[in-house]
Amino acid sequence: MENSVRVLSTLALAGAVRALAAKYQALSGARIDADFAPTVRLLERLKEGETADVLILTQEGLAGLVSAGSVVTESCVDLARSYIGLAVKAGAPHPDISTEAALRSTLLAARSVAYSRLGASGIFFAQLIARMGIEKEINVRATVVPIGFTAERLIAGEADVAIQQLSELKQVNGIEIVGPLPLHLQIPAVFSAGRLEASTNVVASDLLLKFLASAEATPALIESGLERLT
Repeated sequence: MENSVRVLSTLALAGAVRALAAKYQALSGARIDADFAPTVRLLERLKEGETADVLILTQEGLAGLVSAGSVVTESCVDLARSYIGLAVKAGAPHPDISTEAALRSTLLAARSVAYSRLGASGIFFAQLIARMGIEKEINVRATVVPIGFTAERLIAGEADVAIQQLSELKQVNGIEIVGPLPLHLQIPAVFSAGRLEASTNVVASDLLLKFLASAEATPALIESGLERLT
């Protein structure tokens, strides 16, 4: 049987993991067999009995599994952080999102705002528009995406603006990222990785974790829209 490491990863790391797969295989002789979904959905799948070798989740999501004894504490590494941004279809005017007031006006003016139902970005955005007092106005015409990349709804013409992690927005062709939402409004999501206690491929899994946390992986993480922790 081909040597492979089964990885369940948050969508935010999809670009980086795909970009690093060939380099890791050349280094280890093992293939990355990865599946990507929001952390909340991945946690549900684990509860339903799905197995894997390595998990890449939000820091909070992974910490919960460590506390439960499902993930080996010593294997855990913090990989990167990501801010939430706003995108429009390629060629569309770039709205002003430089201040909270400007962002409010942009969101209210949009025909529809696409955001994630399960992802960390969607949970944050739902809380943000509630704090801003525009929850009802936005949600009455929002395009809430159950799973996947919100920016795909720009291409389909279903929304004028899309909200998601910058690293997730970058996975979609035919769109343009306007920028991050005002930084004072958000706390960047931190993504961490660890090996499941039940993994039967310990050596290759630990090597993958070490590789993802190494300086060699940093350019791919940055290119995908993530930031290394300092």
